[in-house]
Amino acid sequence: MGKNGYLPLFETRPARGLVFFRSYAASIFIGICFICFHRVSYFPVTERWVWVGMFVAELWFSFYFFITVIVKWNPVFRCTFKDRLSSRFEEEELLGVDIFVCTADPRLEPPTMVVSTVLSVMAYDYPPHKLSVYLSDDGCSDLTFYALLEASGFAQLWLPFCRKLKVEPTSPEAYFQTTPEPVDDAFMANEWLIIKKTYEDMRIRIESMTRLGKVPADIRKEHKGFDEWDFVVSRHDHPSILQILIDGRDPNAIDIEGKALPTLVYLAREKRPQIHHNFKAGALNALIRISSRISNAPFILNVDCDMHSNNSKAIRDALCFFLDEDNGHEIAYVQYPQTFGNLTKNEIYGSLRVVMKLELAGFDGNGGPCYIGTGCVHRRESLCGMKYSKELIVESMAMKYDRKIIEKASSIEENCKALASCTYEENTPWGKEMGVKYGCVVEDILTGICIQSRGWRSVYLTPQREAFLGMVPTTLLDTLVQHKRWAEGDFQIFLSKHCPFVYGCQNMPLKLQLSYCIYLFWVPNCFATLYYVFVPSFCLLKGISLFPKISSSWGIPYLYVIVVHRVQSLVEFVWLGGTVRGWLNEQRMWMFKRTTSYFFAAIDNILKLCGFSKSAFIITGKVADDDLNRRYEQESMEFGTSSPMFTVLATLALFNLFGLVVVGTNKAINDDARIKVFDIFGFQILLCCVLVFVNLPIYQGMFFRKDSGKIPASVTLRSIAFALLASTLAMY
Repeated sequence: MGKNGYLPLFETRPARGLVFFRSYAASIFIGICFICFHRVSYFPVTERWVWVGMFVAELWFSFYFFITVIVKWNPVFRCTFKDRLSSRFEEEELLGVDIFVCTADPRLEPPTMVVSTVLSVMAYDYPPHKLSVYLSDDGCSDLTFYALLEASGFAQLWLPFCRKLKVEPTSPEAYFQTTPEPVDDAFMANEWLIIKKTYEDMRIRIESMTRLGKVPADIRKEHKGFDEWDFVVSRHDHPSILQILIDGRDPNAIDIEGKALPTLVYLAREKRPQIHHNFKAGALNALIRISSRISNAPFILNVDCDMHSNNSKAIRDALCFFLDEDNGHEIAYVQYPQTFGNLTKNEIYGSLRVVMKLELAGFDGNGGPCYIGTGCVHRRESLCGMKYSKELIVESMAMKYDRKIIEKASSIEENCKALASCTYEENTPWGKEMGVKYGCVVEDILTGICIQSRGWRSVYLTPQREAFLGMVPTTLLDTLVQHKRWAEGDFQIFLSKHCPFVYGCQNMPLKLQLSYCIYLFWVPNCFATLYYVFVPSFCLLKGISLFPKISSSWGIPYLYVIVVHRVQSLVEFVWLGGTVRGWLNEQRMWMFKRTTSYFFAAIDNILKLCGFSKSAFIITGKVADDDLNRRYEQESMEFGTSSPMFTVLATLALFNLFGLVVVGTNKAINDDARIKVFDIFGFQILLCCVLVFVNLPIYQGMFFRKDSGKIPASVTLRSIAFALLASTLAMY
């Protein structure tokens, strides 16, 4: 029983098996102490700077391990009691929820995918007249508007169908791909086929229009909204376009069963070439203002256009936290995991499995998860800049659903356009003290830090059925570029006034401030990793030993830390639902990201500090051809294009291969001497072997593959030249 005499609406449970993790962490710490003692005690007379570099790299790895231990020291998991929520609140007493869906480019984010996501959130198991769905189209595409117009008509069939069959997932695209036709009930089977046929017809119309590249004149006449595109010069130069496609206050806005439909709004905010539009953050802030005039729900859910709803009860789960009598008033947002529906069995490009299933739960145990930009339910007041205080009494600004129109939709459309103009935010707190923060490519992390710094708490919820399913990049380059943007933005936060140790020192617990470092320090990780990947092999060719002899007892701490740390990582990954091959792919991507994504992010941060570069938001493509999809499903790593990142990867791979070949084929070394060489250089040889094994897909892409996904010949030739040059410098 809670303090106010009510049963709590949620429960917090600590993770199991923490004693084993803490024992492992303590043993690794002891091993690290022995390694540090060896580095200091056996300082060489010659080649000392190389030895110092190894020591500094190992100190950095130790520090980062310490940060990781803090994050995983006390993870907590939440569970909700939706039955108590239902018994405590009648349907009409539940509060309104505004749902924001963002898209930016119909070429990279197909309109069919966008409207499938929109339909999935319209079909939540929640009073439909208390839902308002807003689509922000930063591409200002009449194709996207046409697709949304089609979806508004299909919703009249889809929502009753979802209620009747308790459909999961509520995305029609995902549902019909994964759910077979019901065979037990002939009537329902017939209805299932009708709905599927209607959806497929709609999808074909949308895809045909997308291939055509424009909306024909006869279709444009069917809705007044298309007239707005007469004033569009380009996607970067146009006035605000606001269209209410379904007005939830209108008693005529009903489905085929006579039930109310959610409000559905299309927005393309004004853009002008000479005015910076602040990417996704600017789109979300425009939606916050527009929605405050149309629906003004006290809670806001935002999702990316490729993250469809996979759990129709996700909103009720979130409200269990906000409406809890004891603790709900201090919660700013409920963050769901970012999970993916297109992962291969062994996750060829890695995944966010450990991040989403363990690390963010650790954040929650340390004070609250970070905001990750999608799948998050916000309290409107906290998102708009309000500070939390114990004396604060939050008055929920619920919508009035008396089914009575106060203002015509056309009037609202015209009156609200100014809120989405590109000059509205001039000399206002928007993007600084209000709304989503500007000036950083990871506006989500920065916004979460600012909210927590104002005294609010956040919670992390991993329901048994995933709340959302999205799409991961299906090429290596897209994955590396995506992580480069994340790493660049995270380190930018650390160097700014919004660093958690400065901005959040008063209201954020120290362990939460330290937890953020696991992501803010992605960029510095590249330097220690590059040193460990390159220098030991370079010194192997020069005959310089950097580790203890294999026969020495000082080799035991090194061997223990390396082996036990990796075994724990494997056990953790498999425990979280992964496979052994998936773990191997995760380790490979771990190295690839540290030696390319984080390295180029470091360069970009340096250029920004020097004033030579500006932030740019890169959209990850969601469209792939059939050959690329086939290779992805076969878990064949996709290269295909020339990139400096691939040149770095291939050069490092070849350099380590050359080093291993030179040592292994040196005929001047007899068997007895070979044993002695292995005793002296054993750790470096083993490290070189591991790096060659990790880079096997690189060698295949350069020398053995013939498909279009191989590494281009130009990259191969450059990499061979660079690797040979480095090897020559090492040997001579």
